[in-house]
Amino acid sequence: MVVKRKRNDSGGGDEEELEAKQFTKKEILPSTIKNKDKRSEVHAKLKQQKKLEKRKKVKARDAAISRALELGEEPPAKKIPRTIENTREVDETVCMADDEELYAGIDADEFSSTLKRETTPKILITTCRFHSSRGPAFISELLSVIPNAHYYKRGTYDLKKIVEYANKKEFTSIIVVHTNRREPDALLFINLPEGPTAHFKLSNLVLRKDIKNHGNPTSHEPELVLTNFTTRLGHRIGRLIQSIFPQEPNFRGRRVVTFHNQRDFIFFRHHRYIFDSKETKQAESKGKSKDAKGEVPQQKVIARLQECGPRFTLKLTSLQHGTFDTKGGEYEWVHKPEMDTSRRRFFL
Repeated sequence: MVVKRKRNDSGGGDEEELEAKQFTKKEILPSTIKNKDKRSEVHAKLKQQKKLEKRKKVKARDAAISRALELGEEPPAKKIPRTIENTREVDETVCMADDEELYAGIDADEFSSTLKRETTPKILITTCRFHSSRGPAFISELLSVIPNAHYYKRGTYDLKKIVEYANKKEFTSIIVVHTNRREPDALLFINLPEGPTAHFKLSNLVLRKDIKNHGNPTSHEPELVLTNFTTRLGHRIGRLIQSIFPQEPNFRGRRVVTFHNQRDFIFFRHHRYIFDSKETKQAESKGKSKDAKGEVPQQKVIARLQECGPRFTLKLTSLQHGTFDTKGGEYEWVHKPEMDTSRRRFFL
C-alpha cells in the first residue's frame, strides 16, 4: 500500500510520498507475485539491474586503479571475497609453524622411516572379495601412478592374513580397492607394520580412457603435491599419503601427482607438465597498430599441462590405530552424521 501524507506548508509532502513509493517498490519480491508472466518480468528486470550495478562497480574500480597508476600512487587494495574457506569455524587443532610439540612427534611417528628415506616404499594393492569390471582397470592405472606397487588377487583370503603376508614380504603399505554395484566406491590405506589404517570414500572416478586428450605416464618417479592439510588430523593423513610415494622424484620425467584438500574432500589429479616460452608483442603507444615497428617482442614462460588420469575424489570416513581390525580396533577419528551441522566446519 502507498502511504500518503498531507502536504506541509513547506511543500515537503511530495518528497515524502515519493520516498514511500520507492520504499514499497523495493519491498516487492518476484517470489511474492502469483502471476507467472509478471513474476518472470520482474525477475528479469531485477537481474538486469544487478548486472548494470556490477558493471558500474567494475568500471569505477578500473578507473581508480588507472588513475592511481598515472599519479604514481598505490592502487586501492583488492577486496577479499567472502568464501566458506576464509570464514571457517575456529579450530584449535590447526598446525602452526612454531608448534614444537607437533614437529617433535613427527620424528617418532609411524611414517618417519619412510619419509626419512631409511626404507623404500613397497605397496601391495588388492581388492575386496567381489570386485567389479571397472575395478581391474582402476587398479592398473593405480599401478602406473604409484611406483613400486604390486597387485595380488584377493581370492578368499581374510584381510588379517594378507597383512601378515605383507609384513613377511616387507611391504610398507596395503591399498584395498572396495567395490559396490560394479563400481569402486572406497579405498583402504593400511600402513605397515603398525598402522594406522585410513578408510576413504571414493567418488567421481574418471578413468584415463574417458579423459579427453589424455597423456600416457612414463616410468619416472613423480613429484608429489599436498595442499590444505592444515589440522593435526589433516597433517597425519598427509603424511600417510606421502609415505606411499618415494621421496626422491625424478624431475626429468615432469610428472606430478596432486592431492588437493578442499572442504575435507581430497581431489586426486595426475599430470605431465612442460615449460614453454611464448613471444608476446607489446606496443610502445596505444595509437600504433599490431604490425607497427614500435612493437617489442617479449619472452613469456608458460606451463602446459596434460592430464594422465585417473581422476577421483576421496572423503575420509575413519582413521584407526594399528592395522585393520573391525572388532577390537581403536579409532583415532570417525566421521559421524552429527558432525555435519555446519558448512564452515572442517576437520582436515
